[in-house]
Amino acid sequence: MHIADILSGGSTSISFEFFPPKTDSGFEALYRSIAEFEPLAPSFVSVTYGAGGSTRDNTHRLVVRLRRETSLEPVPHLTCFGHTKDDIRRILEMYAAAGVGNILALRGDPPAGARILALGDFQHAADLVAFIRREGERLGVNDGRGFGIGVAGFPEGHPETPNTLVQIEHLKAKVDAGADYIVTQLFFDNGAFHDWRARCDLARIKVPIIAGIMPITTATGLRRMADLAAGTRFPASLLKALDRCRGDARAIEDAGIHWATEQCRDLLDKDIPGIHFYTLNKSDATQRIYRTLGVRAR
Repeated sequence: MHIADILSGGSTSISFEFFPPKTDSGFEALYRSIAEFEPLAPSFVSVTYGAGGSTRDNTHRLVVRLRRETSLEPVPHLTCFGHTKDDIRRILEMYAAAGVGNILALRGDPPAGARILALGDFQHAADLVAFIRREGERLGVNDGRGFGIGVAGFPEGHPETPNTLVQIEHLKAKVDAGADYIVTQLFFDNGAFHDWRARCDLARIKVPIIAGIMPITTATGLRRMADLAAGTRFPASLLKALDRCRGDARAIEDAGIHWATEQCRDLLDKDIPGIHFYTLNKSDATQRIYRTLGVRAR
């Protein structure tokens, strides 16, 4: 199904993100977790693609298995860092043959320790979007409409582009190249998100914007998020709530889930088209939030 059809149904889209494990035992554990997500009937699930394509084979393996063995709509991440047009063409042909009709197109990052940003045949994510659009139409995906294409948005800014006006221009370029929707980087400050969303509207970015939410469940997870999502703001009121837990693991999890739930409630009150949960391959926290929101995915 084309992502535009999924997002045009009039109700809030709820979706989840998984990452491909590195071992067979990890895959089996993930499938058990996915079995807990499937009854929630999410609009789609995305599957990450490691820096520089480092999880390429496992990403493809997970996406194809989800397509064949579950009722879930898989949306693989695809990055252009270090890839040639032939590389991307082969990947798209494989997905088309497997009945995968949607892609999340990203520029991607170099693998850890890489000193040179070898971009391959694509300099920007907008270039990848345009290529996927042409190839999807050539392959006849989604009855000739091509792949449904998502792109990333950064409500609190991108560390490589501190000029916020230029950031919006880059996002607009991806949309103009053929993106159907935007999924944001995780954030904890809804005020920053709403301001960024208003600036997108001023820039005439009219595609649906899906908000990325990741509940904090551990103290180490908080630090890991700060490292992985450079530039993400942690509001003082959130940090105070976590500090009141005094290191108690259960209390930290409850406080983090409460904060994420309140974020989602505010987003729903303001008619956000969709919420995308970064699950870290675990279902408990996301399910606890989902059950309190009074929504049903489609």
